[in-house]
Amino acid sequence: MADAVAGLGGPSHGGRRETVEERSDRNWAELLQELRVMQTGVQILTGFLLTLPFQPRFADLDAYQRAVYLVLVVLSVATTGMLVSPVALHRALFRKHLKPQTVTGGDRMTRVAIVLLAFVMTGTVLLIFDVVVDRTAGLVVGASILGVLLFLWAVVPAVVRRRG
Repeated sequence: MADAVAGLGGPSHGGRRETVEERSDRNWAELLQELRVMQTGVQILTGFLLTLPFQPRFADLDAYQRAVYLVLVVLSVATTGMLVSPVALHRALFRKHLKPQTVTGGDRMTRVAIVLLAFVMTGTVLLIFDVVVDRTAGLVVGASILGVLLFLWAVVPAVVRRRG
């Protein structure tokens, strides 16, 4: 292994002494762990959304609320699909010696899933506040949640990366 690492010209990515294959394996394992964390929450949220039409108060929703609900169902199912996509990509490319490309593709799919999840979470809060309080509260709280998620999921990582 020392020869393989030495052949890379010294420490590779981030000061780690690992081959391209080792780095790809490590990155893939880390990506899968991230997907596991996200998948559970998204499945619970999707399940919650799918049960709403069977609740007595669902008939009381106005046209706007029903439209928001339907958009949320589509986004939530799309988020679930996007979270499973890296695994499907891995299956399609298994034993093709394309692990770095699999990791890159999986990373991109996961980033899209995170954006979709932000919209699903924002929209769900918007809908709940719209139904329970009023439309203005729904829009204000929804926008606030989107701002918080943008800060936590984009600004904080950018600051950490810059200081890094």
